[in-house]
Amino acid sequence: MARQGGLGRGLGALIPAAETLTDSGNVYRELRITDIVPNQYQPRDHFDEEALVALTASVRELGVLQPILVRASTGGGYELIAGERRWRAAQRAGLEMIPAIVREVDDLSSLAQAVVENIHRQDLNPLEEAAAYRQLLEDFGLTHEELGMRMGKSRAAITNTLRLLQLPARVQRHVASGELSAGHARAILGCEGSDAQEEAATRVLEDDLSVRGTEALVRALAQADADADDDDDNSEQDDDESSPGATRPAAFLELEELMAERLSTRVRIQTGTHKGRITIDFADLDDLERIYRVVQGS
Repeated sequence: MARQGGLGRGLGALIPAAETLTDSGNVYRELRITDIVPNQYQPRDHFDEEALVALTASVRELGVLQPILVRASTGGGYELIAGERRWRAAQRAGLEMIPAIVREVDDLSSLAQAVVENIHRQDLNPLEEAAAYRQLLEDFGLTHEELGMRMGKSRAAITNTLRLLQLPARVQRHVASGELSAGHARAILGCEGSDAQEEAATRVLEDDLSVRGTEALVRALAQADADADDDDDNSEQDDDESSPGATRPAAFLELEELMAERLSTRVRIQTGTHKGRITIDFADLDDLERIYRVVQGS
C-alpha cells in the first residue's frame, strides 16, 4: 500500500481541516486527489518525465512534503493553482488524499500565481513563458507594464519574451527543446524573414555558437543582405523610401518603439520625400490574427 505520510500529514495533524490559516481566508485541508482538476490556465504543457518519475518515487516513500494550492471550482471539487507536478506524482504513487491550501482567487490571480511559481522554479521553457504572458495580455486585457509589475519583471523583459512567439515553428522547436536559449532566439529575431531566421538557427546549432557569436552572425548576415541590395539597386533607389544609413527623426523612432510594444512584434517605419511605409512582422496566420485583434481593439 502506498504510504501517505510526510510533512503534509504532519500539518494535517497539527491544523484542523477547516481552520483558517490566515486572515485572507486560506484554509488547509486534506483533499481527495480525484476531486482536483488541473488549472485551466496552466501555462506549462510539458512535464519532464524523468523528473516526474523521481518525484513519484519520493512521494511514494515520504508522502507529499508541500501542500498544493487550489481554489474551489464552480462545478464542485477543486482546481489547481500551483503544484501540478506534486498532484501528478501523488496520482502515480497511488495516494488517495493530498494536503492542500484552499485559496479564494479570481481567474487572473490564479493564472498569475501559476506562472510566477513555475517561472521562479524555472519549470517553464521560454516559449511556454511567452505563451503564458500572451494569455494574460489577451484574456485579461493587461498592458505590458501591468504584466511586468505582476511578474516582477521590467516592461522591456516582457516585450522581449513575447517576441519569441514571432519565430518560425522550426526555430521555436529548438528553443522548446533547449537546443537554443532565449538569448540565442532573441538574437535570431534580428534576421529579416523566417527563411533567414531558420538559416541562422541552423548555423548556430552546427557551429555551437554562443549568444554573442549568434549576435555577430546576425550582423554579418544583415550586412551581406544590405550589400546585395546595394548591388541590385545601386542607381535606381526609390526616392520615397529611407536610405539604409539615413538618420531618421527621433519622433519616428519613438513611434516605431511604441507600435512594436503595443503589437508585440517588430515594426519598422520608413520615410521618404513623398510617402512613408510601415512594415509589421508576423510569425504565422494565428499571429497575424492576433495583431488584427489588437489593431481592431485599439
